[in-house]
Amino acid sequence: MKIEKFKVEEWFNEYESKAKYDLADTCIDSISLKELLNLAEIDDIGEILDKKLNYGDIQGSLRLKTAVSSLYLNQNPENITLTHGAIGANQLVFLSLVEPEDEVISILPAYQQHYSIPESIGAEVKRLFLKPENNWLPDIEELKSLITPKTKLISLINPNNPTGAVIEDSLMKDIISVSGGAYILADEVYRGIVREERFNTTSIADLYERGISTSSLSKGFSLAGLRVGWVCANKNIIDEINHQRQYNTISVSQIDDYFASIALENKDKIFERNLPKVKQGYKILSDWINTEPHISCVLPSGGTTAFLQYDMKVSSYELCKKLLSDTGVLFLPGETLELDGFLRLGYCNDADKLQTGLSIFSDWLKQVS
Repeated sequence: MKIEKFKVEEWFNEYESKAKYDLADTCIDSISLKELLNLAEIDDIGEILDKKLNYGDIQGSLRLKTAVSSLYLNQNPENITLTHGAIGANQLVFLSLVEPEDEVISILPAYQQHYSIPESIGAEVKRLFLKPENNWLPDIEELKSLITPKTKLISLINPNNPTGAVIEDSLMKDIISVSGGAYILADEVYRGIVREERFNTTSIADLYERGISTSSLSKGFSLAGLRVGWVCANKNIIDEINHQRQYNTISVSQIDDYFASIALENKDKIFERNLPKVKQGYKILSDWINTEPHISCVLPSGGTTAFLQYDMKVSSYELCKKLLSDTGVLFLPGETLELDGFLRLGYCNDADKLQTGLSIFSDWLKQVS
């Protein structure tokens, strides 16, 4: 099976280690195991030290699946299967449900999995590009025009990566109403990372019988090093995904399962730690944009990223490579997300580094403009 090169990951493989000010990181300041245990008020981890490192529970422990189901309104452990991160979850959904000659609608800009994997399977992928003049939200009439009886799946990221736009419940219900019964995959890895309560959305799995939620511990929980993600959907879909899952996953690590359970059982404490970091980063970002003449941005409503439009007549690849070479500041080029003229910024990781990196970027823009 041939598949396109993964542009985002190839960029990071090539350039991330060279950055002094990594402003492309999409995670909230990562949590150490020591900090996680302190948050959970756990002094003794003898239970995990005594575990034999066999495969463990194939589809994830009941403890972990119960903890995951607590993130949803009407889901039970049987509606959950564990994966190697959200990247594994998304791949399993496409491999399980999409066949050659199906039609898939993918909203862009988006993480490349959402269009390159179904294309590699042989599906026809219709790309619905979001627009800044519509606040990076899908246009219902445009979406409706793409849907045919062959539409198998509609793929979304909510909140969106890279724009930070949030599809609120009313708009999501409109998407469901025009879907024609297609599956709707919502990558919800940034769900819950919001500046205002009104942007806290209901999961697609709770809104729609054929809705599929994928997520992980990487973003909102600051635990990308625990390679734990999941799919949440109705049991018939989960059974189909588990059939495919046996070929590429077997099980997640028992160690990851254990610490992931602790994290989710203490989700309120982790979000109490993380949401102030999101708001602090947002203030730094918005204050900077208000004073930077070369950059415009529809400010994000959720997630950890913003999509910056610049006014220079140079490709985003060339801009980012030159900026990194000159200053050590790293962004992600919009070209890796199929939209040139933009840069993706992660604003929730390290506030001091963000402040300094943006200041250096402004000085550089003055010199090269």
